[in-house]
Amino acid sequence: MIGRVRGIVVERHDNHVVIDTGGVGYVVYCSERTLAAIPAVGERAVLHTDLLVREDLLQLFGFRSARERELHRLLLTVQGVGARAALAMVSAIGVEGVIRSIILQDANSIRAAQGVGPKLAQRVVNELQDKTAALAAAGGGESVAADDAGDEEVADLQHVQADDDLAVIARTEAISAIVNLGYRQPEAIRMVTEVAAKNPEMETADLIREALKRLAPG
Repeated sequence: MIGRVRGIVVERHDNHVVIDTGGVGYVVYCSERTLAAIPAVGERAVLHTDLLVREDLLQLFGFRSARERELHRLLLTVQGVGARAALAMVSAIGVEGVIRSIILQDANSIRAAQGVGPKLAQRVVNELQDKTAALAAAGGGESVAADDAGDEEVADLQHVQADDDLAVIARTEAISAIVNLGYRQPEAIRMVTEVAAKNPEMETADLIREALKRLAPG
């Protein structure tokens, strides 16, 4: 398994780059958004990677963050979703957009991806709705540039522990997840607090879902 590639960008193409690492050129397929963030030819880059192994094919896929890679893996668990379709979803609406659409059961947004029809989009949101809460909470940087000082990404969720108060932990995780999806912290705190006030025992995934419904336009 090749989990990370760091080196010089030597080629750029429509759907992949070639990164030279210690004299070996790795062909790495990426989403359009990741490709756009990769530095120019001749500069250093770092990508989280996943190696797809088939009987007659080996393909390396690259991601801006560990969270994008985990989303890609999750999407591949849905029947009918291949690597290209998973990349297309991220290309169309971004990592946060895909996660938010799944949580809100918004199949129409998933359909914005090239090659993803209504049945497949519906299957994605149906099968993954309960599996995306932890991914939403796990934020992390998305820089692909690398420098000589090091390029380790800090992607650990900082949980606020409140002894054994699971309700407080659930609210804290829900707020963090919503902020990671692009909302302002005051909005996230307000909505999660309102939802939790009506059902104090609500778990993290349900808190995220209900708060996002309140924050979603329309």
